[in-house]
Amino acid sequence: MIHDSTAWAIGVSLVLGAGLLVALRNQRRRAKRIREQFRKMEGEEERMFTFLHDLGLAIGMEPTDGALSRMIVEGVLKVVGACGGAIYYEANEPGFLNPAYVSDDCPPLIEVPEDVLKRADTDPRALESHLRLARVAVGDGVVGQGFAAVEALHVAGGDFAVMVSPLRYAGRDIGVLAVARRAGEGKFSKNDFAVFRSVAEQSAFAIGNARVHRDANEKKEIEGELKNAREVQRVLLPQEDPQVSGFRVNGTNLPARIISGDYYDYIELLDGKLGVVIADVSGKGVSAGLLMAMCRSLLRAVALSDASPSVVLAAVNRYLFPDIREDMFISMIYGVLDPADGSLTFARAGHDPALIFRKASGAIEVSKPKGLALGIDGGNVFERVTKDERIMLEPGDCVLLFTDGVKEAINASDEEFGLERLSGAFRDTASLGAEAVVRKVQDDVESFAGGGPQMDDVTIVAIEKR
Repeated sequence: MIHDSTAWAIGVSLVLGAGLLVALRNQRRRAKRIREQFRKMEGEEERMFTFLHDLGLAIGMEPTDGALSRMIVEGVLKVVGACGGAIYYEANEPGFLNPAYVSDDCPPLIEVPEDVLKRADTDPRALESHLRLARVAVGDGVVGQGFAAVEALHVAGGDFAVMVSPLRYAGRDIGVLAVARRAGEGKFSKNDFAVFRSVAEQSAFAIGNARVHRDANEKKEIEGELKNAREVQRVLLPQEDPQVSGFRVNGTNLPARIISGDYYDYIELLDGKLGVVIADVSGKGVSAGLLMAMCRSLLRAVALSDASPSVVLAAVNRYLFPDIREDMFISMIYGVLDPADGSLTFARAGHDPALIFRKASGAIEVSKPKGLALGIDGGNVFERVTKDERIMLEPGDCVLLFTDGVKEAINASDEEFGLERLSGAFRDTASLGAEAVVRKVQDDVESFAGGGPQMDDVTIVAIEKR
């Protein structure tokens, strides 16, 4: 009896021992798998930190969108162990995405036309070229759907598994990132997807930051170039008042932007005469400044012929008209001071009228001979309409020329400075001389605007008969 009990106990012990051994082996296998998973996660984490570090360094070097896109795709492929990937950015045409970078082994993530597939059978470059160049409609295929999605997507099944995420920066959609594995390479894990979402967010931040920095630097470069252009333009304006017997002439130019579309000039002519010009190119900025410089050169060359103002303007118009944009024109007054008889002969090409202060009466005359702006007509109408006007100036008389930035200056109540205020300022200081007139008008316009932004270029020229 004791013998049987002992045998039974030994059998139970053997069974329990075998069971414990199996359990121990299973536990060791699970521990090994867990250690492998941890090593994989640690490796993935290390690759992710390396990727983010390299991404930060790249941003500091101000890469192009293409270079940064390549770095992001290749980096993400290493982090999550994908075989291929691509970045698409929103195209200039709304509703479409353009490929920025498609890796070499990336499987087709977009619809491929039958004719391209047929050509690819004999020429693999046909498929590669299509993938690198073909745009995608938003919402079409895995790439288009990824861009339109609220968050990252994990699409498995068929020939490959794909993880795709929209790229957003500062609340704005900028593109889409996608990576893929072929069917034989295994599916993406939950951890792979979590890591991919994280690197996609960081990539979007990097792309947005890089663009902001690049735009800021480009803006600085443009501002620097514009300031240089402004200095060149300053040289084109008179550097000092002209010396003409019996007259005092003074002028100023105050650009609303860095480059001015207004200008004034003095041209020394034969027999001590002086050409005086004030002009306003339609529009503002660089295009207006370039047209101003071209007009100035033409006028200086033609004026030396000593022809009448209307003839000079007609010649300038004929030279300018073929090369001027349809939406641009130039208003101008060109006059010739003759110290021999104290006269001013001028032509008005669609410009604001000239104001004349008569010392004897204290009255302000408004002189606006007929004339068409430069660049509107090829010549026949311009020459038929534009006429000379000759006025005699007595000692103490003064002439004021100005651009529309003076009378059209506005205050906080959206009122214009206007011709009446301008005439009043002119009348108040005309007897004090040309310099006083220019200063007074400039000060009154600035005071009227109340420190608000200058909306248009301001140019003023005063001519005083001593």
